Amino acid sequence: SHDVVASRAQMASTLGFHIILVCFGIAFPTVILVVHFIGLRRHDRAALLLARRWSKVLAVLVAVGAVSGTVLSFEMGLLWPGLFRVYGAAVGIPFAFEGIFFLLEAIFTAIYLYGWDRLSPWAHWWSGVPVAVSGLFGALCVVAANSWMNQPGGFVMSHGRVTAVHPLAVIFNAATTYEVPHMELAAYLVTAFGVAAPYAVGMLRHPERRTSRYHRLGLLVPSVVAAICTPLQIFVGDTIARAIEHQQPIKFASMEYVAHTHRGVTEWVGGIYYHGHIYLGLNIPYFDSILVGFSPHTKVIGWDSVPRSQRPPLPSLIHNAFDLMVGIAFLMLALAAWLAVSWWRKRDFPVTRWFAGLTALGAPAAVVALECGWIVTEVGRQPWVVYKRMTVAQAATPVPDVPWTFGAIVALYIVLTITTVVVLALMARRWNRSTEVAEHDVPYGPGRAHAAAPAQR
Repeated sequence: SHDVVASRAQMASTLGFHIILVCFGIAFPTVILVVHFIGLRRHDRAALLLARRWSKVLAVLVAVGAVSGTVLSFEMGLLWPGLFRVYGAAVGIPFAFEGIFFLLEAIFTAIYLYGWDRLSPWAHWWSGVPVAVSGLFGALCVVAANSWMNQPGGFVMSHGRVTAVHPLAVIFNAATTYEVPHMELAAYLVTAFGVAAPYAVGMLRHPERRTSRYHRLGLLVPSVVAAICTPLQIFVGDTIARAIEHQQPIKFASMEYVAHTHRGVTEWVGGIYYHGHIYLGLNIPYFDSILVGFSPHTKVIGWDSVPRSQRPPLPSLIHNAFDLMVGIAFLMLALAAWLAVSWWRKRDFPVTRWFAGLTALGAPAAVVALECGWIVTEVGRQPWVVYKRMTVAQAATPVPDVPWTFGAIVALYIVLTITTVVVLALMARRWNRSTEVAEHDVPYGPGRAHAAAPAQR
């Protein structure tokens, strides 16, 4: 119906915006701590300057993320009252734990930001560790809620009501073990490329920066994080596809254009599905069966095994979002291999315009891959909000005014986006004027000039 579409559109746009900020909340503290650690261990003033500046960027992103996350938490109850009326006792558990971890993350973020001029060097570094850890656990809880919608469990129903709940079984449901690592690795990739990109662009514009310790670290540290995470993400993604084929075969059929249950299934790369035909796609005979069961004779279930009302909409969107995500992952793998070979042979990153340009493009590409992944899991689960238990239409609000709130939310997020970009651009412009470390600026108090970065006033 019209109201359900508006509710889904509002939820999708809110999540699509917020998830980018979530990635930085999950992974940016770790990247900052790595460069901070280098600064303390090697008495590297450029590394400490980077860590200090990055922590200020984190503060901006956490503040904006808190606004968009607050909107999202209200939307969950207001847009989907049917879901929480029936299943709130179960699905509310991971959200409750997430609130605790977000509170911890906020407290220690404040301590870490406040501690630059006030704590001893290593005490200050350790104050950042709970920020990184609570970010990971908070993400686990939120993704566990989504996993639960895909594979509900850990509760007992009686007369249409949840009468008993097993909290650990809710959080660690059948889909948590693969959804959580997939999302957290995605967060590290989005963050790593997002942090590296400005330094890559800087080197393209100002080739002399290739010899600057400050800019080299700014590019190299996040690039190494991305290079480590990319092969892990491809491995996790490969196992996920087989898990989905087993747990949600109709979603998998939409991902891979499997209309009819059969063996020797063709793998389609790209292509548009229209009235039973696939146009503009590259087909690889038997390869889908091989990927699913390591044999060309593996049977794969088609979407015609369920009534039309239980099939996801827009198979072309689901399939191409999945293919685009996979394609970007393999391009990232090629970039990671290039970095690894260069480092192995020359103990240096590739100082070419191609490497810098591709690293800069990695930032929007990582965000696109992230959004494509969420399109696959959410659109692919339709028409269910709780898989095989409750449809989206049953969960949605009956209130007819959702299009108005949708418009207001989009306007708010446009303002938030513009504000965030302007603030970060102004910070970057100020910092670009001074990347040299001034001797008299000491963050950790008197007598610690050997482990100092400028106090940015």
